[in-house]
Amino acid sequence: MRTQEQVNEIVRLLLAEYPEAQCTLDYDKPYELLFSVRLAAQCTDERVNQITPALFARFPTLESFAEADVTEVEQYVHACGFFRAKARDIVACARVLLEKHGGRVPDTMEELVALPGVGRKTANLILGDVYRVPGSTVVDTHCIRLSNRMGLVDDCRDPVKIEMALRKILPPEQSSDFCHCLVLHGRAVCDARKPACERCCVKHLCQHFSG
Repeated sequence: MRTQEQVNEIVRLLLAEYPEAQCTLDYDKPYELLFSVRLAAQCTDERVNQITPALFARFPTLESFAEADVTEVEQYVHACGFFRAKARDIVACARVLLEKHGGRVPDTMEELVALPGVGRKTANLILGDVYRVPGSTVVDTHCIRLSNRMGLVDDCRDPVKIEMALRKILPPEQSSDFCHCLVLHGRAVCDARKPACERCCVKHLCQHFSG
């Protein structure tokens, strides 16, 4: 495990390295982000961004999604994989948002994870990016890999345990942005198969590099 001083320096350096770090999914409305994240499961953000313009043009409102034929939504999201489950969840989620939340994406973890197809990762992304809730910590595959390699957590692969561990050590106001930095750093430098340690801005603080 890194010391708190080391953690703070890792956060500082990565935020400086990726000052524009943000969610790479394209959206205009909070519910569009919610649906895009569902589509991104087992799929790349790039592919989702290719698909959603036509999807959101065909169903321009939450009401239109709620009234949609699931089989038609399937046609628009087919290229994302697991398209039947994703289309079903999107339509069901739209209906719940209208029926229980007046068409507004909720701003609490408890209400978000109660929505069809929404887990803690998605909920944290909504809380951090839409509502800027301090402490929001998105644990995706990049976060799992990098937090273990860097020594932010001790050999842990459980997303919920990693989230709780990171919440204890990350500055709450920076945790959401830091998680976006991890995604960008994981794609550009800290690759799953062969990390480019020689290009890493935090290698001198990284447990994997020093160990």
